[in-house]
Amino acid sequence: MGIGGVVMMLVFWALLVAGIVVLVGWLRRKDFPGQRETPLDILKKRYAQGEIGKDEFDRMKKDLES
Repeated sequence: MGIGGVVMMLVFWALLVAGIVVLVGWLRRKDFPGQRETPLDILKKRYAQGEIGKDEFDRMKKDLES
């Protein structure tokens, strides 16, 4: 293997490692559904979508905080 082969092998491995780093970074930033939602977040979303009323929201929020 000559110097050209060594350089190509180094380039290949550098690109492979860089690709893995980029992929891991992308996966860490990606927000998977339900992954980071707290019960309070879900409650707020239900209230915002009109699934529950203000009285029910306040009661459920109080239950979660206690």
